[in-house]
Amino acid sequence: MANRRSSVHDGPANPDSALEDMGYKSELPRSLSMMSILGLSFAIMAVPFGLSTTMAISLTDGQSVTVLYGWVFVSIISLCIAASLAEICAVFPTAGGVYYWSAMLSTKEYAPIVSWVDGWLGLVGNWTVTLSINFSGAQLILSAISLWNEDFAASQWQTVLMFWAVMAVAFSVNVFGAKYLDLINKICIYWTGASVIIIIVTVLVMSDDRRNAEFVFTHFDASASGWPSGWAWFVGLLQAAYTLTGYGMVASMCEEVQMPEREVPKAMVLSVAAAGITGIVYLIPILFVLPDVTLLLSVANGQPIDSYWIAGGGFALLFLILGILFFAGVGALTAASRCTYAFARDGAIPGSTLWARVDKRFDIPLWGLVLSTVVDSILGCIYFGSTSAFNAFTGVATICLSVSYGIPILVSLIRGREAVKYSSFSLGKFGFFINVCTIVWISLAIILFCMPTAIPVTPVSMNYASVVFMGFASISLIWYIISGRKNFTGPPVPVDHYAGQDGQVIGEGVGRTITGDKSSSNGSSEEKIAPPAK
Repeated sequence: MANRRSSVHDGPANPDSALEDMGYKSELPRSLSMMSILGLSFAIMAVPFGLSTTMAISLTDGQSVTVLYGWVFVSIISLCIAASLAEICAVFPTAGGVYYWSAMLSTKEYAPIVSWVDGWLGLVGNWTVTLSINFSGAQLILSAISLWNEDFAASQWQTVLMFWAVMAVAFSVNVFGAKYLDLINKICIYWTGASVIIIIVTVLVMSDDRRNAEFVFTHFDASASGWPSGWAWFVGLLQAAYTLTGYGMVASMCEEVQMPEREVPKAMVLSVAAAGITGIVYLIPILFVLPDVTLLLSVANGQPIDSYWIAGGGFALLFLILGILFFAGVGALTAASRCTYAFARDGAIPGSTLWARVDKRFDIPLWGLVLSTVVDSILGCIYFGSTSAFNAFTGVATICLSVSYGIPILVSLIRGREAVKYSSFSLGKFGFFINVCTIVWISLAIILFCMPTAIPVTPVSMNYASVVFMGFASISLIWYIISGRKNFTGPPVPVDHYAGQDGQVIGEGVGRTITGDKSSSNGSSEEKIAPPAK
């Protein structure tokens, strides 16, 4: 089990030296601040955009009570998950994120398989979050055409082409605007805050018919879902859970931040708290001016609230929300590319040598960015087979990221939370309770987000999240059988991670064999690192 000496805080103050102690060479410039990481996390969650594009789910499964109290409930749970991850991140701040943490928290015997499973879940989660953000953005852009042509309904090929265009913009900004990412992420905070205020003021002023407080705070109607009332409320939580998902993705940016053990955990938790408050401020006015729900749910593009307030506020509101889309799409692709890079450098993805390269012209993992963009662009073609593909993307993203967050938390719990005992972001005596709450919720979420929004189910309305999830799981399993079980040994382990109590024998790490003499009082040693086993 990890002991106190395995903590990054006992290593050099220089973050690059600390990273080397964890087994990696620093290849990316440390140009991002805590505010930038907070902005990136806030951008990925994209509260007004995420809540608007998934509003049909909660309107179908309970209306006001599901929309408002579902958001509050999921915000509290997400804060618990973010705090649990932040506690671990403060001890192991690497771009590998949950994948690396799972290995460090596991025993030497199980570290490779646990990190393999968690790594693939995190990777697929990163890809599908990016996919769902940019896909819904494409749908929103096309729905805005109704400002000028009320009868317009985008075809499948128009939607996919627009999605590819949105992906191309996000890719281009990540490549050619890489040195401006710190500024872009900071601007996102102010843009989103200003957009929320402008949107709610506009819709309140322009609305001629307002709901009463009873409707906003107590109205519940799940008749459109076909589910029993209680279960419908839980199914409707996908709206909030999808929006409040991406905060853990920013762990992949640890190697681009000075003092990541302090700044990244802080940004994770603050971004979730800010998103939770922003969501409440945004949702309550929207519910007060909500038109007839039946009419909203009949909107052809499947995004009723977007069509409503775009029509009410015109191009100005559309411009604001497209700005949020821009920050969300760029930020999600940034995090996904870093996740791809980190997982590839330990040989876990076919063609890893290429995907793990850092392009010296742009100082980014360019090929990891290319792979993330291409995979998402291909997955977008699922829309040709099913117009409910967006629900599958949101469901898979939420499931994969939630489970990838839960694995290191569960392993830490099983092992008595010893590894995080000396974390600089310690949850203290509340840690055990907070960790348990997160595991219970994630276990329930796996079931919930495979459910269709409404029953009876048709081929069109079916939730294909489980199908997409199993597809990726099959690829991961096949690649593990072909290559992983022979060559994959997990990420490298800090020098003294498996040291005995007497400090004499350091032992065999997960990814390499490390030997040395730890007998000196100051903990210094001469170490010999053998190459990873093949």
